[in-house]
Amino acid sequence: MSDEDFVYDEVSGEWIPASELAAREAAENTVEVRDAVGNLLADGDQVTLIKDLEVKGAGKTLKRGTLIKSIRLTGDTQEIDCKHPGIKGLVLRAEFVKKR
Repeated sequence: MSDEDFVYDEVSGEWIPASELAAREAAENTVEVRDAVGNLLADGDQVTLIKDLEVKGAGKTLKRGTLIKSIRLTGDTQEIDCKHPGIKGLVLRAEFVKKR
């Protein structure tokens, strides 16, 4: 949409440029995921575990200090999707990781 297009914003009751409304809606839909220390996480970040975690269904324990490469955010503020050799579909809670 171009800036010449105006749309009615029901929240403010004003006519605003369509690009401004789209930017506002995109900002509202973003999810901030923070690690155990409070660092902001993003897709592709590397994290390390801060405690030993037993992985249910895999029969493995991930040890403290294990490096997890290339995480993906799931849309939940406390869950991150990641890959680890030998474990498929690994989802970790953000409270157990620290950004590297």
